Amino acid sequence: MADVTPSASYSVTLRLEIQNKPGMLGKITSDIGGMGGDLGAIDIIAQEKGVLVRDITVNCRDLTHAQSIVTGITKTAGVKLRHQEDRTFAMHQGGKIEVKSRAPIRDRDDLSMAYTPGVARVCMAIYDAPEDVFNLTIKNNTVAVVTDGSAVLGLGDIGPAAAMPVMEGKCALFKEFAGVDAFPICLTEKDPRVIVDTVKRIATVFGGINLEDIAAPRCFQIEQWLQEELDIPVFHDDQHGTSIVTLAALLNSLKIVGKDPSTLKVVFNGVGASGVATSKIFMDAGVRNIIGCDTAGAIYRGRPENMNFMKDWYAEHTNPEGEKGSLLQVIEGADVFVGLSGPNTLSVEMVRKMGKDAIVFAMANPVPEIMPELAAPYVRIMATGRSDYPNQINNVLGFPGIFRGALDCRARIINDEMKRAAAHAIANVIPHNELHEENIIPSVFDKGVVREVAKAVAEAAQRTGVARRVSKELTDVLTLRR
Repeated sequence: MADVTPSASYSVTLRLEIQNKPGMLGKITSDIGGMGGDLGAIDIIAQEKGVLVRDITVNCRDLTHAQSIVTGITKTAGVKLRHQEDRTFAMHQGGKIEVKSRAPIRDRDDLSMAYTPGVARVCMAIYDAPEDVFNLTIKNNTVAVVTDGSAVLGLGDIGPAAAMPVMEGKCALFKEFAGVDAFPICLTEKDPRVIVDTVKRIATVFGGINLEDIAAPRCFQIEQWLQEELDIPVFHDDQHGTSIVTLAALLNSLKIVGKDPSTLKVVFNGVGASGVATSKIFMDAGVRNIIGCDTAGAIYRGRPENMNFMKDWYAEHTNPEGEKGSLLQVIEGADVFVGLSGPNTLSVEMVRKMGKDAIVFAMANPVPEIMPELAAPYVRIMATGRSDYPNQINNVLGFPGIFRGALDCRARIINDEMKRAAAHAIANVIPHNELHEENIIPSVFDKGVVREVAKAVAEAAQRTGVARRVSKELTDVLTLRR
C-alpha cells in the first residue's frame, strides 16, 4: 500500500522550546522529514535564557501520523513541547463566516437613511414595483445553501448540525471566489415536501438556492419541486456542479488521448445524485456506452434488486450491451472510470483491466476510490477531488461562477444549456498548448475561471430566454465584472 501524501488538512503547528545551540533546528527538521512529515512555516516566537521558542508547522497524512511525529519530536534531547494545535480545527473556531454591514452608520443622518424613517420610502418603492427588490435589497447577490445533512461529503447522514462546517465552507467559497453572499440553512427535516415548503417560505430573501448534501433519491424530487414553484435559480450542486466540472475534465482529457466521446466505454461507480447527473451530461456530450455500478453491481434493464425510480431511469438509458456483474467484471476494456462512491473501491487489479490510455477520475472525498500513487503506473490520466494532487476535480470550479452568472442576469432557472456552457468555459480556460496529463483542469485559484464561467452562463441564459436582464443591462454588468 502506497503512503498517502501529507496534506494541510492534517497539519499541526508545534510550539517547541529548543535548546539554543548550533544544529538543533537542523536535527528537528531532519527528524520530521524522516518520519514522513512535510515541513511548512518555521517561526521564532521568543528567545529566552538558553532556549528558542519556535512554531513549526507540519503537514501529516492523518491523525495517527500527526501524533507519531509529535511523539517522536518530544523524544529528542533538548526539545520540549509547549503546545500543539490542529490547524484545521483552529480555522473553524467560532465559525468561518460573518455578516458585515455595507452601509456605514456613523451619525444621525446615516441612521435615518439606513433605518427609520428613511427606510420606509424604500419599502414602499418595492411594494409598488416588486422587481425593485433585486435593486434595493441583498436579494440580488445572496444565495441560500440548504441541506438536511443526510449525505455529507464522504461522511453520510450526520445531521444538520454536524453538516454546518461544510455549509459554512461553501458560503466562504462563494464569497471568496465570486463575491456572492451565501448563508447556510441547515434543516432538521428530511421530508421532501416539508423541505420544499420551508425553502419557499424563506426564498424572498435570496436570489438563488444551492441545495447541498441531500441524499438520493429525494434530492431529485426536492430540486424538481423547487424549480417548479420558485422563480429563482435552484441548483443541486452535488448533482450539477459535479457533473459540470467532471465534463470539463473529460473534454480536456479526450484532447490529450485523442478519443471521441462516441467511442468511449465509461464506467461509473456510484449512482447517486452526482453519478446520475454526471452520466446525463456525458450523454449530452455524445458518450453512448455508460455502465453504472452500485453496491449490487452493474445496473441493467430488468435488474430486480436495490432499485429506485432514478435507477429505473438509469437502467433504461445506459448500459446498451446489458453488461452484468461486479465492478471488477464490467470495467474490462473501459476507457474512463468515474468514481463518485467511497474510499478504496477501485483496486489495482481493476485498473489494469481498463483499456489503453485509461482515464481515472476517483472523486470520493476525503479518501478516493484509489490513491493516485497506486493507479499511476497503469493509467494515462489520473484525477481526484483532493487539493493535494494534480488534477483536482472540485465543484468550486463551477458553482461560484455559475451563480455569479445567474445572479448577474437575474435568471429564473439554471437550465441544461447554461450547465453545458459552464463546462466548456471551464475546459477552455486552459490553452491547448498547456494541456498535459497533469493539467486537465484549471486551478481553483485561477481567477479567470469564475469570470469565464459567469459570462458563459449569463449569455446562455439570455439565449434561452430565462434572464430577466436585457442584453444592454447584462453587457454593462459583465463589463463591470471583468
